[in-house]
Amino acid sequence: MLGFLKKPVVVTAEINLNLVVLTVMGLMSRLWGLSYPRAVVFDEVYYGQFVSLYMKRIFFVDDSGPPLGHMLLALGGYLGGFDGNFLWNRIGAEYSTNVPVCSLRFLPALAGALCIPLAYQILVELQFSHCAALGAALLILLENSLITQSRFMLLESILIFFILLAVLSYLKFYNLQRHSSFSGRWWFWLLLTGVACSCAVGVKYMGLFTYMLLLAIAGLHFWHMLGDRNLSNVSLVCHFLARGLSLLIIPVAMYLSFFYVHLTLLYRSGPHDQIMTSAFQASLEGGLARITQGQPLEVAYGSQITLRNVLGKPMQCWLHSHTNTYPIRYENGRGSSHQQQVTCYPFKDVNNWWIVKDPGMQQLVVSNPPRPVRHGHVVQLVHGITTRYLNTHDVAAPLSPHSQEVSCYIDYNISMPAQNLWRVEIVNRESDTDVWKTILSEVRFVHVNTSAVLKLSGASLPEWGYRQLEVVGEKLSKGYHQSMVWNVEEHRYGKSQEQKEREVELHSPTRMDISKNLSFMAKFTELQWKILTLKNEDTEHKYSSSALDWITMDTNIAYWLHPTSGAQIHLLGNVCTWNSANIAAVVYTCLSLWYLIRRRRKIYDIPEDAWQLWASAGQICVGGWVVNYLPFFLMEKTLFLYHYLPALTFQILLIPIVLQHLSDHLCRSLLSKSMFSALIVAWFSSVCFAYRTFSPVTYGEPLSVAELKDLRWKDSWNILIRKQGH
Repeated sequence: MLGFLKKPVVVTAEINLNLVVLTVMGLMSRLWGLSYPRAVVFDEVYYGQFVSLYMKRIFFVDDSGPPLGHMLLALGGYLGGFDGNFLWNRIGAEYSTNVPVCSLRFLPALAGALCIPLAYQILVELQFSHCAALGAALLILLENSLITQSRFMLLESILIFFILLAVLSYLKFYNLQRHSSFSGRWWFWLLLTGVACSCAVGVKYMGLFTYMLLLAIAGLHFWHMLGDRNLSNVSLVCHFLARGLSLLIIPVAMYLSFFYVHLTLLYRSGPHDQIMTSAFQASLEGGLARITQGQPLEVAYGSQITLRNVLGKPMQCWLHSHTNTYPIRYENGRGSSHQQQVTCYPFKDVNNWWIVKDPGMQQLVVSNPPRPVRHGHVVQLVHGITTRYLNTHDVAAPLSPHSQEVSCYIDYNISMPAQNLWRVEIVNRESDTDVWKTILSEVRFVHVNTSAVLKLSGASLPEWGYRQLEVVGEKLSKGYHQSMVWNVEEHRYGKSQEQKEREVELHSPTRMDISKNLSFMAKFTELQWKILTLKNEDTEHKYSSSALDWITMDTNIAYWLHPTSGAQIHLLGNVCTWNSANIAAVVYTCLSLWYLIRRRRKIYDIPEDAWQLWASAGQICVGGWVVNYLPFFLMEKTLFLYHYLPALTFQILLIPIVLQHLSDHLCRSLLSKSMFSALIVAWFSSVCFAYRTFSPVTYGEPLSVAELKDLRWKDSWNILIRKQGH
């Protein structure tokens, strides 16, 4: 029975030493001296703020993209025990002892190191030689710009890792297609393709470009499968469903999960949530939630409310009035109604409270039972403190003469009767009988007499209006622009009919006990829309550049400068590699056009299998370069050299492909092959020389003024040269 113990247990494994050595070299090049410099380097000042907010569970919005990359950086901080207490206020600031610098930079560095074995395997899966694959990996290893970008708390190396992982996974899946469809390995690589694509998009929206490329290639491959008569209809349907599940449904589900984790972690209110809707703010712990918890849901006649404009631009503000009146005449000589000013005020204030009144009744309290206000009902809005009625009439607004003035009615002039009836229109209603709800309902107020809509113009009033924002009656209203939409933020049922008692009531807080929460999908939709539409003020940055500057590397970025020595870190590429990548792209394009023209003439210069290999390599490498580069010409945003790194990575992979093709198909004789090999050795030596030359500004080694001047190979490079301290 125990006879199996007489024989030893033997495990046989194949180890690719090329992969092992490349991985070790990659880890050494990216992880060596990772905690140096112990100071904030370039965009660490930007991402570090978000890491601190994660540590403190405070909500934020970053318009640069989805949250996965930020969460991975925060994971590094969490594993290192970071408490979030550091002021990320300037580049070059020394890190305090509580900041685990190495831990924060570890994941980007690890991702950058793993790109090297991924590059090797991609060329192997493309059916190129191990020598060409080794060359691609070494070029990635010795690319100074990729080293610099991966050694700090930045996202590009993580993005490139997931992009390359997606490409490799798809190639492995495709190569298994021929002989082991629907096997375990086949499913693994197909599912990993979708997961990696989703992660790439989740780190930065740039990942979407490669995802679209792989979807297009997968679609093209499936189109070819449709022509295979050996495959049954059932088999084709199964293939289609497998790809749909793995490349569409799972990536979307994972993308949603990134936001779910993000919103679960960040449950506390903070400065960023001011741009979100009242409903979103009320779902966060602290902030607005402390004020709005337990408010009555349905707005009724007699309700006391504050009205927040949904647009939130140029800043969030609430419908407001005060005892001051419009000037009798403006600077340009136009006259006003001289009635009480109505504005939009960007701060919480007792003068933001209004009472919803039934025009047919005098009472300003909620009846028992309450009578809810519904879509289409006509109401009067009474200013709580001054008891004046919200009014608009055919008088030009102070700063928007094409619109009507909005005021609180004072009967100064019998020739100007009150026009204070407003029809409530619920924009996001589900039916025409919907009840007006606190926070959830978005409403327009349409003036009954003139059909003007209550609108925030966004203009700041002069000194007489205390620089508050102008509110107007928009006469020509098309559609539901957010500046015309309001929602009830704070709400309570009025109980006091007497004015003095009501003023005490208005000054009292609205806090109660019960909480109302938005669904995850509602929060996701709003946050996703804010990320896509929120635009920071585009200011010209010292190191910004145009996409045309990237190809020839006519620009660089100074990441860090030592305060006393000449040590500095720059985002600078390996000049030899960048130029070689451009030449390889040109050679590939010209050769492909030549082959296509010749093939059209029924002249086949290379075997069919070599042509298929050449074409598939172009789909991945040239296609990857095109989709990750050309879109930047259409973007209206501040661009930097690091935006080019994903495209550059694909272009670098093309270099050994072109070299192997030239060696295999254009060098016919033994002599020409020997000479070509010698040229490759000389060329690779120049790559190594360029890497070593620029490694001091890659790793931040101290340099003299003369050495720094020697590094300025191009006049357009901004190498920082100054007198060294003593």
